[in-house]
Amino acid sequence: MFMGEYHHNIDDKGRLIIPAKFRDGLGSAFVITRGMDQCLFVYPMEEWKQLEEKLKSLPFTKKDARAFTRFFFSGAMECELDKQGRASIAQTLRSYAELEKECVVIGVSNRVEIWSKPIWESYFADSEESFSEIAESMVDFDL
Repeated sequence: MFMGEYHHNIDDKGRLIIPAKFRDGLGSAFVITRGMDQCLFVYPMEEWKQLEEKLKSLPFTKKDARAFTRFFFSGAMECELDKQGRASIAQTLRSYAELEKECVVIGVSNRVEIWSKPIWESYFADSEESFSEIAESMVDFDL
């Protein structure tokens, strides 16, 4: 399980340090793709395969299903860490998530997310205000 929040800078070559606590869970190869809310999703291969199976079962006759799978798979790339624990992130993904310098890498249960620091701070501030309401409507148990 991935959890926690870490701050790292992306270098001019698009390499980002993946927190040491996430490296074992991601394994030797993993997938990075466009995520929701203008961040990147990072999946261990096993999680990616499970997600791929779910998405393959969507009816291709549905416009929304086709659009989502195109969006999700067209941005996907397989990655490996270098000796310094960095992942090279393609320019198309860096542009999508507006990764320029300061990044936030967070653990979200079965995946890791990579955010531009300004976008994360804005998202967090907006969501923090409504966290109680979101929890009430989404979670059916005591936290």
